[in-house]
Amino acid sequence: MPFSGKSEAVKIAKEQNIPVIRMGDMVWEETKKQNLELNDKNVGTIANNMRKKYGMDIWAKKTIEKIKKIKNTDILVIDGVRNLEEVETFKKKLGDDFLLVAIQVSDKLRYKRAMNRNRKDDSKDLAKIKERDNREISWGLNTVIDSADMIISNEGSLEELHNKIKQVFV
Repeated sequence: MPFSGKSEAVKIAKEQNIPVIRMGDMVWEETKKQNLELNDKNVGTIANNMRKKYGMDIWAKKTIEKIKKIKNTDILVIDGVRNLEEVETFKKKLGDDFLLVAIQVSDKLRYKRAMNRNRKDDSKDLAKIKERDNREISWGLNTVIDSADMIISNEGSLEELHNKIKQVFV
């Protein structure tokens, strides 16, 4: 879910020189390409519209294209899987090399963290954050979390999360 700690996992991967492909960056690129401001409403609308027009796995297909351009790596991180169609596309194209990891945290703690984060497409309005949650759940995010190969709890300190993430990359 948004604000669960995925960005921290990405940060750890980058610190370990592991390539990261953030699926949301592709949505941002498309949003800019359509001359729209980067905010939660526009980014969500573009993500949704592209899924309706090109299929629920459109962002996974675009991610696979980017992966093909990465050379000499045994591991990479894909940030932002939102539905089972994307998972299936990754499993089909990457086979047994695809490991789905979910980071879970209580809604109360997620919302607290949401108020402290400052990303371009974030809202500080709790109602809008819950609206975003509902939009991503409608895409199938809960089913993705339930089907994860590994679930990491993020109820503790940042240091605890970092240690758990580092273990995944070993």
